[in-house]
Amino acid sequence: MATICVVGGFWGDEGKGKMISYLALHDKPSIIARGGVGPNAGHTVVWKGKTYGLRQIPSGFVQDKARLLIGPGVLVNPRVFLEEVEVTDTRDRVGLDFCCGIIEEKHIKEEEESAHLSKKIGSTKTGCGAANVERVRRSLKLARDIPELKEFLADVSLEVNTAIDEGKDVILEGTQALFLSLFHGTYPYVTSKDTGASALCSDIGVGPLKVDEVIVVFKAYITRVGGGPLEGELSVEEAERRGWLERATVTGRIRRSAPFNFNLAKRSVMINSATQIAITKMDIVFSECANARTIDEFPKEALEFIEKVEEATGVPVTLLGVGPSVEDIVDLRSEKL
Repeated sequence: MATICVVGGFWGDEGKGKMISYLALHDKPSIIARGGVGPNAGHTVVWKGKTYGLRQIPSGFVQDKARLLIGPGVLVNPRVFLEEVEVTDTRDRVGLDFCCGIIEEKHIKEEEESAHLSKKIGSTKTGCGAANVERVRRSLKLARDIPELKEFLADVSLEVNTAIDEGKDVILEGTQALFLSLFHGTYPYVTSKDTGASALCSDIGVGPLKVDEVIVVFKAYITRVGGGPLEGELSVEEAERRGWLERATVTGRIRRSAPFNFNLAKRSVMINSATQIAITKMDIVFSECANARTIDEFPKEALEFIEKVEEATGVPVTLLGVGPSVEDIVDLRSEKL
């Protein structure tokens, strides 16, 4: 039995939703708990021919026996949350903590009207930063103050810790990624709080000694949305030629792109205390990986890339994304752990 943290390694968009959904289906955890900032982060899940862009509900909803929880450190937009409850048909198994902060329209408007946030920083304008400022001032409304959320309220920290103490499997779902961290990222082009594995545990209320595995998710190339440095950044034309041109789940903006950065990967693994690495979009960089079911089907160049990642970070690569669906994963955990 295990408690697993899943976090992003670069600037988000790595495919955490896909990996968490895969783990939910194959490891069958009893609880999947989401941490992170709030609805400014979208996780894309392709399941049974349908694409879900989730900003609040945990990506592991595809495992229909799992309890889905949102930790007290997460901001909630009631409208977005309730819409996703209906879209995912999870009303009977979703809970959000009494102490989740609430995003109101005034917070969204404040970010839209801020030239610093909306233009220089490249904010998603979802109200998260403004709401977190109010939370620091201790004047933000909490989930317990909102009548339409009453049926979903839960003591998330207690539920998660009880499950862990009973020997049940738990997945802690991080959002965004390390280099968007307020403390460890490319400040000021970052989000409004920390986004690493330590913060994920804090968001949910789990102590570090209760975590068994930390999986850092990288993409086989890098993308980021908004302002800030990006070493080796490609032109839009070159990104499109390589098939790396993407649009963000939440904002729809074109993502900036660059080749995989081994030095940043090493730092991300260090700060997150990673025990495993997952790499998505292998099929985009190495076309022969598309729809592979075993590592033996990978071309030499892909195998050399994986070996280089392991050498740079000192951590095994155990999960490899080879297509858009939840099931398009080559799982090496039984071989490497």
